[in-house]
Amino acid sequence: MTHYRKHVFFCINARAEDCESCARSGSVEAHAHAKKRLQEIRQHGPGMVRINKAGCLDRCTEGPVLVVYPEGTWYRYLDTSDIDEIIDEHILAGRPVARLMV
Repeated sequence: MTHYRKHVFFCINARAEDCESCARSGSVEAHAHAKKRLQEIRQHGPGMVRINKAGCLDRCTEGPVLVVYPEGTWYRYLDTSDIDEIIDEHILAGRPVARLMV
């Protein structure tokens, strides 16, 4: 058994000003929102879900992005409503969200 049921990595990398990057597209705020939401519903921590920051995940043109393990499912998102949908459908209910997949 793994330490976490799901492990979610948010790219929060900030590249040079003339390059696209997840941090300039709201990933820092999205990460904070996801972590807070899972803490509020008591689903964050060992045996449950871990929300982590990651450096560059090398998908800058598709960002902002996150990846959910153990499945290895990649998502792009626009706002916190997309994050909530990923949490509700994939992380909690086990149903990947096809419209947000990379």
